[in-house]
Amino acid sequence: MDTTLPDMNAVVGTHDLLLLTLDTLRYDVAAELAAAGRIPHLARLLPGGRWEERHAPGSFTYASHLAMLAGFLPTPAAPGPHPRLFAAAFPGSVSTAPRTWTFQTPDLVSGLARAGYRTACVGGTGFFNRRSAVGSVIPDMFQESHWEESFGVADPHSFENQVARAVEVSRARPADQPLFLLLNAAALHQPNWFHLPGADAGAGDTRESHAAALEYVDRHLPPLLEAMAAHRPCFAVVCSDHGTAYGEDGHVGHRIGHEVVWTVPYAHFFLPHGYTAPDATAEEAPA
Repeated sequence: MDTTLPDMNAVVGTHDLLLLTLDTLRYDVAAELAAAGRIPHLARLLPGGRWEERHAPGSFTYASHLAMLAGFLPTPAAPGPHPRLFAAAFPGSVSTAPRTWTFQTPDLVSGLARAGYRTACVGGTGFFNRRSAVGSVIPDMFQESHWEESFGVADPHSFENQVARAVEVSRARPADQPLFLLLNAAALHQPNWFHLPGADAGAGDTRESHAAALEYVDRHLPPLLEAMAAHRPCFAVVCSDHGTAYGEDGHVGHRIGHEVVWTVPYAHFFLPHGYTAPDATAEEAPA
């Protein structure tokens, strides 16, 4: 897999930026679905058709997103040090390299705003819903933020609803202003049983329904990618913020120090200006 760090100093200012966090997505499930051709839209964009195995910066949504928005994206699983795409300026950082885009503000969002970006967030899980003080911390970082019940974990159509709003956000900003968009996809998070055909609430969530939720996300991904590349090229980071357990070693859920929680899928890639997603049904499964 090509893990060469792009020169982010050349990317920032010339590209729209997308951070798509597939909340709670496990690495093993993501890797299996990519290899089996079950997520064709994502797989064709992944370097070599495969996810990169990385370690999450936190074991639950709030901690992980605060870290990522400070420039600490999931870390490659191989021994480092690993240069980062984005980094706050601070003395002694061993992961800040010449190709790293360095910002002088406390977080990436305000750093990009200072660089002329429109910053927007389309939330999904509860840490984006502004129903509490803690649920307002991440949205308050952005110039505009969006959340409603139909974006949340309990709605079977959450991702397509989020994508529709993200498309509106992209179209509404001035065409000459670059956009940084965070979309926190809620569909993988529990409850996800309703994404598995034939499942019922009584059976609860399973690894299989988790996989079905990722297939659902993939089906509704193209309008987001096309909107983000409509005005200029787009640099996209697609990753999980943490995984979740479905009974491994007796664990269920996350905010725990288990391998299935800390190990996450990650990819970054470029979308050319005017990108149009192909018809996934007409494509062959990736090798």
